[in-house]
Amino acid sequence: MTATGIITALIVGLIVGALGRLVVPGRQNMPMWLHMLIGVGAALLGTVVARASGFADTAGIDWRELLLQVLFAAIAVALVAGIGRRRSVSRY
Repeated sequence: MTATGIITALIVGLIVGALGRLVVPGRQNMPMWLHMLIGVGAALLGTVVARASGFADTAGIDWRELLLQVLFAAIAVALVAGIGRRRSVSRY
């Protein structure tokens, strides 16, 4: 992977992380760096799944791959936000 490829993957990951945060309803009490990290991981996982499924190589923007990436990011954000809520101290 070239330096340009790594930078592109990071930028796409940041966008995917932000979209994943927007898709999940409610307030996520997570730092922004964690959303970015989730987005980068979801972008990589979505690319791997898209290539394994055989629809990653299209002309132009691959909307199905992007949808997979956002879906993985939304699932990860929901899981991490849910774990964070369970660990928080209740004030009853």
